[in-house]
Amino acid sequence: MNEFEILPAIDLKDGHCVRLRQGRAEDATDYGADPVARALEWVRQGGRWLHVVDLTGAFEGHPAHTGVIGRIAAAVAPIPVECGGGLRTDADLEAVLAAGVRRAILGTRALAEPDRLAALAARHGDRLAVGIDARGGYVQVKGWTETSATRASDLARRAAEAGVRTIIYTDTATDGMLRGPNPAATAEVCDAVAGTPCRIVASGGVSSADDIRTLRALGRANLAGAIVGKALYDGHATLADLLAAARE
Repeated sequence: MNEFEILPAIDLKDGHCVRLRQGRAEDATDYGADPVARALEWVRQGGRWLHVVDLTGAFEGHPAHTGVIGRIAAAVAPIPVECGGGLRTDADLEAVLAAGVRRAILGTRALAEPDRLAALAARHGDRLAVGIDARGGYVQVKGWTETSATRASDLARRAAEAGVRTIIYTDTATDGMLRGPNPAATAEVCDAVAGTPCRIVASGGVSSADDIRTLRALGRANLAGAIVGKALYDGHATLADLLAAARE
């Protein structure tokens, strides 16, 4: 991922492609029972990365859609897929990578087991990412159901020092709300890892090409891309327009 990239999101819940508002399981919009077809459509429209989340896995604490995720990765190859949700053990991590995912995302475990991060980063290199989901600047875990006392910027710094090369930063208050991202919070996380090889991918609230321009205007060289979900599903933005804004 060398240019600013747009990553269409595919969130999986009970086998369906859904979008949540602010991560609340009870506030889901169902976009169909064929996530593979949805993935192929994003690739047809020009997507060069896909972001997949096993929401059921995140809520239950163990992967629930590894088979579906494997089918998505196989269908869109060689387009790379990153995936997170419920990866709480080494076996979970290995399974999703074996299913064909290019990059596995650790969330809850990155906060709960910081001593393991360096070993995992050394073993998996670019195939490992850390997902930092935060509200009001503080890290949320277990499918966003618990808020910790750890600031997102502090966790980002620790992850970068452990050798993690990609951080997916999600502002949960903006996610699914179509009101724009949180540029200040994104800049804070970027600044926390400045001077390291770690890259930041922003998530939450992107609703238009102007939002992509706002993120790029932050001027952070380590801001590598943005994840977009509901805006694409509901037709508030087209992938072509977002990709064009990313390359301006």
